[in-house]
Amino acid sequence: MTTIKTAHILCVGTELLLGDIVNTNAAFLSQRLAQLGICVYKHTSVGDNPERLKAALSEALSDADLVITSGGLGPTYDDLTKETVAEAFGLELELDERSLGIIRSYFERTGRVMTKNNEKQAMMPRTAHVFDNHYGTAPALAVSSSDGQKTVIMLPGPPGELTRIFDEEVAPFLRERSDSVLVSKNIHIFGIGESAVEEKIKTIMTTSENPTVAPYCKEGEVRLRVTAKAHSEDAAARMCDGVIEQILGSEVGRFVYGIDCDTLERALVDKLHEHALTLCTAESLTGGLIAERVTSVAGCSDVFFGGCVTYTNEIKHALLGVSEDTLARCGAVSCETAMEMARGARERLGTDIAVSATGFAGPTGGTDQTPVGTVFIGVSTKYGEDFCKLTLSHMRSREYIRTVSASNALNMALLAVKKLTKS
Repeated sequence: MTTIKTAHILCVGTELLLGDIVNTNAAFLSQRLAQLGICVYKHTSVGDNPERLKAALSEALSDADLVITSGGLGPTYDDLTKETVAEAFGLELELDERSLGIIRSYFERTGRVMTKNNEKQAMMPRTAHVFDNHYGTAPALAVSSSDGQKTVIMLPGPPGELTRIFDEEVAPFLRERSDSVLVSKNIHIFGIGESAVEEKIKTIMTTSENPTVAPYCKEGEVRLRVTAKAHSEDAAARMCDGVIEQILGSEVGRFVYGIDCDTLERALVDKLHEHALTLCTAESLTGGLIAERVTSVAGCSDVFFGGCVTYTNEIKHALLGVSEDTLARCGAVSCETAMEMARGARERLGTDIAVSATGFAGPTGGTDQTPVGTVFIGVSTKYGEDFCKLTLSHMRSREYIRTVSASNALNMALLAVKKLTKS
């Protein structure tokens, strides 16, 4: 049995090229193949055109041991994936009675009338390994070249069918044909940019070939993906852990908020639970976004008491007790106001920690001294208060400024938990 090491994902359907649907199948297949230790060399999308499909298949077979296709297995005249693959391997199609029986049962079970053209979906190369489809009408299948060096797995296009067939039947098939696994762990970083992260751990990133370390950035955050290849998951995980320990011990370590913890809000809620602490929020420019992100985490009700959206000065004073003198002297967008907002929320809601946000999200507003993109985050605990000032570019969108402000507020709350617990 030939070991499969590399793969090319070939997605078929003119609707992909027109942008009518988003190609989620390629992302799903890449993730699953990585878990099986199979490296994906390339993604290709091609329309329902026989000549272009034939050329794309030929290129894919030249690239990799395995080609996985999605789409083009249906009953209509333009569903040509199976026919194109069979021609490339010199195989003729014949009716597979077992597949036909499953298709008929599906129509009966769903109360639909099966038309004659659906029999096309049961036409299979004699040498094919057929994967039953209990979620639709098109069976999936695998065929190999006569020398066993190349394999094509054909999956139906609908994601609800493809994902289930892959997990239930294709993954075990491929697991028998792969000699290694890939394990990835993610280091989540906030408060330092991607270029600065690379500068501080460049030696680790450039000298480690297995595991590899790859940086990814999103709004205000950096993620380091550490990936190891080994003969077992345990061995690969241990290899990842060794590199993660190096990174945590570097200058980057103090900016790490979690390992395989997908969001700041989840890391915060987990820490609040761990130490039996409570949180509330006071928001102006973020308009409840901080609270929304916290409450998106299941189980947050044990640690999150609530929040106040105080958009005007009058409401800041009436609900949170921000002094009129502070508002008049320092302005609504100031460190003094941010800290009084946090203090007022904590005292009124009776929590251990409160975090606040006030600023100019734009596109209008701001002054020469405090332009659009100026944001102050306040945090209050019974042991002390702190703030941070953000100077976000006025060229950024209003939504970006609000999102990054909320992320900074969550991070400030997380740092407050660490200070209170010394963890």
